[in-house]
Order: sequence, then C-alpha cells, then structure tokens
Amino acid sequence: MTDLGYWVGFNIVRGIGPTRLRALLDYFGDVARAWRAPSEELARAGLDRRSLKNLLAARATLDLDRELERIAAVGAQVLTWESPIYPRLLREIADPPPVLYVKGTLTEEDAWAVAIVGTRRALAYGREVTRRLATALARSGITIVSGLARGIDAEAHWAALHAGGRTIAVFGCGIDRIYPPEHRKLAEEIMAHGALVSDYPLGTPPEGPNFPPRNRIISGLSLGVLVTQAGVRSGALITSDFAAEQGRDVFAVPGSILAHGCAGTNALIQDGAKVVLGPEDILEELNLTMVAEQTEARQVLPADETEASLLACLSAEPVHVDELLRQVNLPVAQVTSTLALMELKGMVRQVGGMKFVVAREPGVVYMVD
Repeated sequence: MTDLGYWVGFNIVRGIGPTRLRALLDYFGDVARAWRAPSEELARAGLDRRSLKNLLAARATLDLDRELERIAAVGAQVLTWESPIYPRLLREIADPPPVLYVKGTLTEEDAWAVAIVGTRRALAYGREVTRRLATALARSGITIVSGLARGIDAEAHWAALHAGGRTIAVFGCGIDRIYPPEHRKLAEEIMAHGALVSDYPLGTPPEGPNFPPRNRIISGLSLGVLVTQAGVRSGALITSDFAAEQGRDVFAVPGSILAHGCAGTNALIQDGAKVVLGPEDILEELNLTMVAEQTEARQVLPADETEASLLACLSAEPVHVDELLRQVNLPVAQVTSTLALMELKGMVRQVGGMKFVVAREPGVVYMVD
C-alpha cells in the first residue's frame, strides 16, 4: 500500500478535515502510521469520539487499493499536501484541502490565475462583460478559475477556451460526476485545456451543502476573484468572502441599480471591492501586466533551430531571401517553408521582392538562443 491510499482513505472519513488530519500527522509523523494506529492512540492524538468511530468503520470496510484503482479508472490523479505539484497558491491558504482529485493538467503558469464567478441567472449584460473580461485575461496568459455552474461560470470557462487560454473548474461533487449534466462537453474541453478539480471523494453527489465549501478552493487557486454579476444571495458572494479571508483581491463589475441581479456586485463595491471597467484594472492591480508581455513573447519564440537561425539574420532592415540562404547555409525549400510559417505566426514580414524583416510589435522582445 502506498501512502497515497492512506491519504484517500482519510479523505473519505467523515469528520476528519484539514485541521484534524494535520493534528494526526503531527502526532504520528506520517499518514500510514496515523491510519493504522490503535484507537487508544488515536484518542490520545485528539480525535473525538465520532471521528474515531468513523475512522474505525472506514478501516474495516475500505479497500484502499481498490479506491486507487477506481480513481485511475475515471482518469483522475490524486494530489496531497506532500505532492510537489500541489497548487502553490492553494497551499498558502489556511487549512488547504489535504487531497485534490484532478482530471486534466495543472501547470506552474496556473499560479497566474483569476477566478471569475457570478450568478446562475445571468443577464445579457453579465454574460457579455464576463465574455469580454475572461477573453482579455485569457489572452494575457491568465488562467481562469470558476465553478462550472450555469450562467456566469460557464461563460467564463467558454470564453477562456475560445481565447485559447487555460481554465480550471472546481467541483462541488466527486470528480467522476459532471454537474450540471448539460456541461459535459464543457468539462471535456476544460480537461483538454486545463483541469477539473475536486476535494470530494469519488461518487459524492452534487448536493447543495457541498458548494459553499468548494468556493474556498476557487478563491484559493486564484490571485483575485472577479464577480461580474451577482444578486444579494448569490453563491458568488461566498467566494468573495473566502477571497477576502485568504488575503486575495476582490473585484466587481458595477451593474444597473435597477437590476436585482446586480445588487450583489454593487454592494461589493460599496464594501470596498475594486471596481472593474476593463481587464487592465485587474492586470494592473495584481501586477500581472508582465504576464501578458511574457505570453506574447512566448508566442514568437523560435520553435526550432531553423527559425532561430533566420531570426538571428533579420532586423528592421529588409534582407533578401538569397542573402538569408547564404547566411544560414540551409536548403532552399527548408528556408522558404520556414519563412512562410514564421510569417503566418507573425514573426517575420515580407516587404516585397522576396525581402524580409522582423515583424516586431511595440513592447515585444524576440528571444533567440
């Protein structure tokens, strides 16, 4: 049995959350010893009677190897506090979830993340501002985090995907459940260009009480939370509360004072949330403007040695293709086809007469090894 199985086992036991598990790890030294410990020792470690009863019942009935097989069968991986790829931002919050179930991929770049949340009953205005802001942020290299819910959440995920960006959806149920079910296609797209994340064990149904706690993960994965439209009772306001507790920035888009569906966002602004009139308000406040520049620079990095060699020979002064051939000493077909591809990528520009220049845009740095 690997330690991963014990982490999964504790995650299944009701009543043992981050605080109690941390206490057990501090007492026993590792998760395996904690799982196998006699009941007397577990009680001395501070486990209350109900949690102890639940743990003993789980140990008697759970096949942890089988649980790991079930997780693998649904295409998920398990991250724990000990995993090197456990999300850095989430690790920083108070009592981060000990176990995360993930489908898709999490990357280092996901540390540049902004959550976009809002009402399920989105107005046309809320949908439009969500699309515009999520699109602009995604194009700037920002990962969009949300909850896969109807309304604003779905708009944010789709906008990020259509912009060619990354997005993460946090579930209020098991990672093997898609809720709402009509978002199955959206979930598949997110898996291909980001990740689905849950801290609930497999098979957990999408029950109402599960969703407020999962919002702490949405905010925890993000540098800031943007509420684009919300009523006074919207669950998005719970996410903003978690964000404030976690020291994250809270942003809100102002809405009509005549629309009940915007009362929540307007109240957030009254309470001190930062007003967002455009993506630059978020990028500048979170000091993420360099992410956009770095993303743009990455898009024009040479993909191979041929592109790098040609870029090294080009500048703002036109260079004839014959001169390029002489300098790089490569076959004609290879050079011409590479130049055509570089032109499509916006790296070079033909200025007539088979002469080429570097197509530099203001503020973009071309990096050549």
